[in-house]
Order: sequence, then structure tokens, then C-alpha cells
Amino acid sequence: MSRYEDVRAVFTDWETFSSANAQAPVREPGAQARRVLREGGFTAYSGLSARVPPEHTRIRKVVQRQFGRRRYRALEPQIRANVVRLLKRMLLRAERTGDLVSDLAIDVPTITILTLLGADPAMLSTFKRWSASRAAMTWGDLSAEEQVPHAHRLVEYWHECLRLVAEAGQSERDSLVGDLVRAQRGGDPISDHEIASVCYSLLFAGHETTTALISNALSVLLAHREQWDSLVADAGKIPGAIDEVLRHSPAVITWRRQARRAATIGGVEVPAGANILLVLGSANRDERRFVDPDVFDIHRGNAREHLAFGFGIHYCLGSVLAKTQAKIVVEEVTRLCPHLRLAPDVPLAYGANLSLRAPLSVPVTWAG
Repeated sequence: MSRYEDVRAVFTDWETFSSANAQAPVREPGAQARRVLREGGFTAYSGLSARVPPEHTRIRKVVQRQFGRRRYRALEPQIRANVVRLLKRMLLRAERTGDLVSDLAIDVPTITILTLLGADPAMLSTFKRWSASRAAMTWGDLSAEEQVPHAHRLVEYWHECLRLVAEAGQSERDSLVGDLVRAQRGGDPISDHEIASVCYSLLFAGHETTTALISNALSVLLAHREQWDSLVADAGKIPGAIDEVLRHSPAVITWRRQARRAATIGGVEVPAGANILLVLGSANRDERRFVDPDVFDIHRGNAREHLAFGFGIHYCLGSVLAKTQAKIVVEEVTRLCPHLRLAPDVPLAYGANLSLRAPLSVPVTWAG
């Protein structure tokens, strides 16, 4: 499905179009990988995106109550401090070259989500390695042999999520996992396994997609110099620019649903049981919804109508946090290094992935 109205209709009608396949691996694990997962006690399941009501409704209600604006506001000073620290470190280089992915976009959201969940920020590289394995096992096209090391890392990842829940139950540390454990003890209907699954999902989605958002934002804005200079002159335009990035160059370009019963979408008959690929990247550029959809325009009046965060009951729980981080990054980059430029004659490369799209690096230069 690639038309805006069709994609939104599928998102809206969760009773007909189930999200149960949203996290299903593109290629099923081979025998050896399955054995690694089974013997390692890997029982992780989606936090929310692949669950359906009433289970989804119950868990989301509990999580949403703890995942609110109080936490966003508390994190903002730390996010800004991290951005400034990382940018200043990059700008100290005598050669005046950097990479906005490895120097900035990876670390900022990863530190944020680790702090939010009560994990150790010093384990940043470990969590990135685990997350890369999760992306590869879910949306990649690996051979049975290639899956095995990733399966081992998923076992490690899951056991760390279980450990975080157990640790939160024994301390009063302020974290989202701790809040969920305390809510459970106060009577909220959520199990330890469900909290660990929420952790498993958020530790991935909370930084991987935001890293992609930040990387896409900086690369697209720098490629449109006049609009970049407009943000340098007026930071008040940055929130609108972030929405246009989400429309024009979203981090998540496809998502999946499964028809629970026979249906018709955009005049096409869909049989019960059919797997449906929702092409968000195309829907966000549907000329029926957006004028001159291929044009990047930070002044676009309806950019916020994009479907980058989904729609309906599965609308991304972390959308505000993701946009907040992207906003802070663009604010500080335009303030501290307004004359930053994309490295000349270096085409951006993108990883092979069914759902996520972001440059692997964004090489930049600056004047002395």
C-alpha cells in the first residue's frame, strides 16, 4: 500500500488489519539460530507495536501513564548538554572534518534512552551492537549461517532487559523501568515479562529510529542551503522543519500489517491472512495530500500530517521524545556551527534494510 489515504485507513482499522506481523522476521531464523535462541531462554516479544487489543490497550495504558511530559522535560537539559559536548569535541579537530552520524547522531539518542530506562550509558557500544543484531534479524536478509552470531547477541540483549527489571524491583532508582515496576506493585496490570519486553523494544526503537531522524534531518537540511540558513536566522522555524524532514525523509519507510479477514483497500481485494507492506515513504509524498511532494520545504503548511510515526492506536509512543531530540540537535548545530557544509563529492550511502532508512555517515567540513 503506497497511497496516503490507503495507508492511513489500514492503520486506523486495527480490527481488520492486525499488527501481529509488525516485528516478524523477514527471513525466519535457521535451525542453528533457533537453537541458540531457545537454549538461551530468549522469549522477548514486542513491547507494543506487534500487540493487538485488548493486550495492547492494557499495556499501552500502563506505559503511557509513566512515559509522559515530566520525563521529557527532565531529560531536555541532559540532551542539550550531550549535544553541545559532542559538537564541541568534533569542532576541535584540526582537519576540520567530521561525520554527523558517528560524531553526534548515534550517541545522543542512545544515551537518552539508556538514561530513561535506567541502563548504564557506559554500555552504549554494547547496546548499539545488540540493536544492530535486532535490526539484522528482523528486517535483514541473512543466511542461516549469518544469523547465528546475531542470535547470540539477542540472547544477551534479552537477559540484560530481564536484569534491568529485576534490579528496578530492588531499588528506588528513578527510571521508566522503575516506574513500571512500582506501578505493577501498585496494582497496574503488567507483568515482569511485559515490562522487559517494553524495555527490549524501547532500547531499540528509542535510539535507532531517532539516530536515523537526526541523520536524515542534518543531511537533508545541509543539502538545502537556503533553508538551512533560514533556520540559522530563526530557530523558531526548527519544529516545522523537523516535521518536513519526517514527511520528506522519514526514518521508517515501510511497516507491516496482516489482514485478519478479506477486505478491499483502494479498490484492491485483499484475502484473509495476506501480509501487507505499508510504504510510508510513498504515502508521505502522495500528491493527493501534499503539493509538490518531492520538494523539501520547511515552510510547508501541512507537513505535520505525515505518517512517519504511524496513525491510530499504534501511533509512536516516543514521538515527542524523538522530535524533541531532533529539535535540540538542529538548534545547537545551527548555533555552534552555522557554516557547516556537507563534504563535497561524497555521496551518502544507505544500509540495506526493509524498514529503516538513514545515511550510514554524513561527512561534513567547516571553515577555520
